[in-house]
Amino acid sequence: MKAKKPQNIRRFKTPENCPFCVADKIPDYKDYKYLEKYISDRSKIYGSVRTGTCAKHQRMLTKAIKRARHLGLLPFKPSM
Repeated sequence: MKAKKPQNIRRFKTPENCPFCVADKIPDYKDYKYLEKYISDRSKIYGSVRTGTCAKHQRMLTKAIKRARHLGLLPFKPSM
């Protein structure tokens, strides 16, 4: 007999298409206000499953966020 999975798992809605492909936009470190949407309140980068980005744009997004952090536009750690 198989064990049942818990039914109270929190789910989030993922977008169907990559937001960068739809808008014909490239993630850029200078647009840090837009990049904040892809960072959690703990300053972690959301994965592509959560954001709905394709693999190509997820790699570019990660680089852009890391560059913005290096320049001091985005935080490394959450501010207290």
